[in-house]
Amino acid sequence: MPNILSQQQIDSYNQDGFAGPFDLLTPDEARTLRDKVEEVEGVMGDQIQKRCKIKAHLPFPFLCDVISHPRLLDMVEDIIGPNILCWGSSFFQKEANDPGFVSWHQDSTYYGLEPPDTLTAWIAISEASLEAGCMKFIPGSHNQGIYEHEEFKGGDNLLSRGQTILGIEEEKAVPVPLKAGQFSFHKEDTVHASEPNRTNDRRIGLSIHYIAPNVRETKFPGASAMVLRGTDTEGHWGVDPMPQKDWDPDCLAELDRTWALYQTAPGERDEVA
Repeated sequence: MPNILSQQQIDSYNQDGFAGPFDLLTPDEARTLRDKVEEVEGVMGDQIQKRCKIKAHLPFPFLCDVISHPRLLDMVEDIIGPNILCWGSSFFQKEANDPGFVSWHQDSTYYGLEPPDTLTAWIAISEASLEAGCMKFIPGSHNQGIYEHEEFKGGDNLLSRGQTILGIEEEKAVPVPLKAGQFSFHKEDTVHASEPNRTNDRRIGLSIHYIAPNVRETKFPGASAMVLRGTDTEGHWGVDPMPQKDWDPDCLAELDRTWALYQTAPGERDEVA
């Protein structure tokens, strides 16, 4: 029995490969979260996405609260079941009037997970409108296997290798604009992209990667995850530490260890939108 999502919403996600928008945070809660993120950036002197990669939540209790938000986990459970692991999260930011864009791609090209069943929740910390470069998806593209990607390095493409699926029928794309505090779901093999931010405000998003315990990392040993609900019934993942305070040194060390593994594993990862 679904907790929050209707059967129609679940069926739509399975058919199209994405769904949303869904409400999560109130405008005041989203503003508070943005303030905390920008406070961290003030300490860093840079965008949070520059330092906190792959497991952005790990060093910060307030971000662990976000990825384990009960309403969010209820909706995740509706799709993947009662045992929920989080293997990663990443910030994706476009500054005001930023020319950066993301070309058409699939996340599963570089995740290295088997089966490729990551459920990603993309939370808008600031508004992700059409003008701000919200994500757009090709419905049903998750059922077509892995697409061939060309590489076009350089320019304003935010994907470091410029990996691009050519020949996409863009007229079929469905944009999913989000207000601050809303989120969308997408499957890791759904083809998606995003355009530049043409507004006078920052576009700040947090993507969170959820899996059931049967999913495992195949490209490097020592992968770890955080059990957020239920139990890890398969034991494919090591256990992530929980932060005791902001900038928790043990969690920062684990974040850096994981990022090093991803950098040296076959096939560089990119998961930007």
